[in-house]
Amino acid sequence: MEGVGCPKPGADMKNLPNILTFSRILVIPVVVGTFYMDSPLGNWLAFILFTLAGITDFFDGYLARSQGVTSKLGQFMDPIADKLMVAATILMIAAFERVTGIHILALVVILVREILVSGLREFLAGVQVSVPVTQLAKWKTTFQMIALGALLIGEAAPPWLPAEIVGLICLWIATIVTLYTGYDYLRAGLKHIA
Repeated sequence: MEGVGCPKPGADMKNLPNILTFSRILVIPVVVGTFYMDSPLGNWLAFILFTLAGITDFFDGYLARSQGVTSKLGQFMDPIADKLMVAATILMIAAFERVTGIHILALVVILVREILVSGLREFLAGVQVSVPVTQLAKWKTTFQMIALGALLIGEAAPPWLPAEIVGLICLWIATIVTLYTGYDYLRAGLKHIA
C-alpha cells in the first residue's frame, strides 16, 4: 500500500540507467588504483571492474530503451562515462608499460579518435544533427574492449591464456577499424561544419 512520500512502484527503474552510468564513472578511480596493487590480484581486479563497467554500459542502454526511460542526462553522460573509462584505462596501460614500443601508437590513435568523435558529436548536436553509430563502429568497440580487458590481465594470465597476444592483436584490429570509422564520422561531420 502506498503512503505519503512512498515512491510509486517502478520509480527506481526510471533512475536505474542513470545510476548504472554514474557507477561507471565512480569505478574509474578504483580501476586506476588497481594498477598500484601487486600482480596478479591487481590485474584481475582491474579486469573484473572493467568488465563489469562494460556490462553496465550494455544494461543502462538496454533498460533505457526497453523501459522507455531515456533521459537527457543519460544521453549526455553515457558516452562521457564510456570515453572516461577507455581513456583512463589506455593511459594507465601505457604508463605502467603493459604496452610498449610501436603498440603505443595504437593506443594513441584510439584515444585521439575517441576525443575527436566526442567533440564532433557535441558540435553536431548543437546544430541539431545526429550522427548514428554504425555497425562497424560497434565492432570497433568490441575489439577495443577485448583488447583493453586482455591487456589489463597481461602477465597475470594463466599459461593457457595468451592474454597479451590476444590484447595486442585485438588492439591493432580496433586501431585499423578506428581509423576507418573516425574518417567516416569526420567526413560526415565536415559536410555540416562547412
